[in-house]
Amino acid sequence: MISGTATATSRAVNNATDQKALRSQQEQTAAIQAQADLEQVKAQMAALQQPAPAPALAPTPIPTPQSNLLAQLTQLAQLKEAGALTDDEFQLAKAKLLT
Repeated sequence: MISGTATATSRAVNNATDQKALRSQQEQTAAIQAQADLEQVKAQMAALQQPAPAPALAPTPIPTPQSNLLAQLTQLAQLKEAGALTDDEFQLAKAKLLT
């Protein structure tokens, strides 16, 4: 009987010690997780505080002689259609552009 009581007491002490160790381990795990969560929130806040990158601007097309010539010929044709140039004036202006 004394042996049974001693065994029961020993088991109870061991269980209490195991429970305490388990709680301590759980608390440590929770503290590590809380620290990781805090670091993640800090990183997200830092990312939100950084200025947004400037949008990429499309390069301004450099007019080539051909595109400029085409634009000028188109403008002459529009002037002729609008009645601002006669056929002869149109032909002279066009000849100047093409030479």
